[in-house]
Amino acid sequence: MHREILSIVAIGRHAGVALAFVTLWLAPASPLFADAAINDAAGIAAAQPPLDIAPAVLEASGARIGSITIDNGGIFDLDNPDENKPLYRLANRVHMTTRPEVIQQQLLFDTGDLFSEQSIQETERILRSNRYIQTASIEPVRAEDGIVDLQVKTTDVWTLVPRLGLSRSGGETSSSFGIKETNLFGTGMEVEALYESDVDRDSHVLKIVDHNFHDSWYGLTAFFESNSDGYKRLLDINRPFYSLNSRSAHGLTYLDEDRIDSLYDRGDQVAAYRHRVNGHKITAGWSAGLVDGWSRRYSVGLAYDEHRFSTVAGVQSLAFSMPENRRLAYPFIGIELLQDKFGKSSNLDQISVVEDRFLGTSINARLGLSQTAFGADRNAWLASVNARTSFGNPQSAALFLASQLATRLESGEWTNLTFEANARYYRRVSEKRLFFAKLSGTYGHNLDLDQHLLLGGDSGLRGYPLRYQMGDKRMLLTLEQRVFTDWYPWRLLRVGGAVFFDAGRTWGQGPIPVENHGLLKDVGIGLRLGNPRSGLGNVAHIDLAFPLDAHDDISDLQFLVSIKKSF
Repeated sequence: MHREILSIVAIGRHAGVALAFVTLWLAPASPLFADAAINDAAGIAAAQPPLDIAPAVLEASGARIGSITIDNGGIFDLDNPDENKPLYRLANRVHMTTRPEVIQQQLLFDTGDLFSEQSIQETERILRSNRYIQTASIEPVRAEDGIVDLQVKTTDVWTLVPRLGLSRSGGETSSSFGIKETNLFGTGMEVEALYESDVDRDSHVLKIVDHNFHDSWYGLTAFFESNSDGYKRLLDINRPFYSLNSRSAHGLTYLDEDRIDSLYDRGDQVAAYRHRVNGHKITAGWSAGLVDGWSRRYSVGLAYDEHRFSTVAGVQSLAFSMPENRRLAYPFIGIELLQDKFGKSSNLDQISVVEDRFLGTSINARLGLSQTAFGADRNAWLASVNARTSFGNPQSAALFLASQLATRLESGEWTNLTFEANARYYRRVSEKRLFFAKLSGTYGHNLDLDQHLLLGGDSGLRGYPLRYQMGDKRMLLTLEQRVFTDWYPWRLLRVGGAVFFDAGRTWGQGPIPVENHGLLKDVGIGLRLGNPRSGLGNVAHIDLAFPLDAHDDISDLQFLVSIKKSF
């Protein structure tokens, strides 16, 4: 089986390289094909100026939707003199633009429907959530005799990306090499073939993701990973609650993984064990849709979750308690309450791009019952609750709160109980400066020995080695003064910076006895590079961090380079 996985990954690597050459080879002709598709498709037209009519007025008038035109643009706006340059024209020509039918499939409205401002705004958010879409807007372009014509306008990002990565955090270096296409031939499908190496393992990865499989709301994720210490196989097929008005959802997940987990003391590996994971889940959900500003969603399902642990041959480890094998098999029920309250902002966690923010309240709870009659090795109740809410306005000052509780009740005792809460605060000091603060804490009780909490340079305490502290309780405070600039070199990179302070610690019990240095603090300065033109859609971090409670075993300066999802 291991050889079979290696063969699959090898095929994936060659397929990824072949895809790059095929895409580039076809690219010069792609605008011709795109033009033909647009000219032949009904409802696809050139951009028109929007009407100066408020959406609320159109909705109150009872207008119905007439024609829907789609204007899906390239990466660069050639009507902008700053972008109408030979290199940018070449990029637009080589790039395979998203197919109009891919955008059309994601619209929450159709010709003949009543005009709804809510469905328009939610469709914009859905389109912007795609990694191959840079901007998305929907505007009325004609209103006459109770009929309103709409124009859906999007722009693409560059989606064929070589993965040449080198990052450093917590005193350790990670590297990657491969290729990733997040919009295969304009279909919205993501394909990735990658080799990566980090402190834990070397990995060959093949990943396929299609969030709109066969022009539907079904999503498909297939993940194959061959590692120096094992493997991972994941298959997920689901039809989610794709909108607030979705009436049903269902899905199937399969996971099989074999890996080596390591234990650390002040950044040094001191023990290791083999960890086998086998999990399956089938779910179904239903909802009445959006009612009085809320979506109420119900779900049922069956889950199987098995973890087996063993020693690693040839690995010398510090004496420690091996995690106990566990096998849980249970039916579950769940409920979710989600408020329809969203807003748009910029220069919060990204640089000069539209950020869709959830500004309402949501609660998600699930209860399951594991029984030996179902194949489990124990009887237990399993419960989890997630909640989040917000206060204020991101344009001036806003506070976002989130919490999560998960536990099992076995033989009358709470087991593997974790309660996590965090608060994120944003305050605009000026148009280009933002103060950010985050306080998070996690409380653990009677944790499974493979579920200990870690803190270090790879988890927010930037001035210290990775996995520097361990325990069953953790807290972390981050303060940042963020700076956003108008500097836009080559029309490719958005530039920002930050001055930061971190303070945190872990305490309590872990799987091994370790020395704890108490509260640790650091200060630092960093450069931020956002790339809105790329399908990676991430922010590059280049940081210098100085520990304020340094000991002889760590450096007085930590240099960190990483790619993250936000500022």
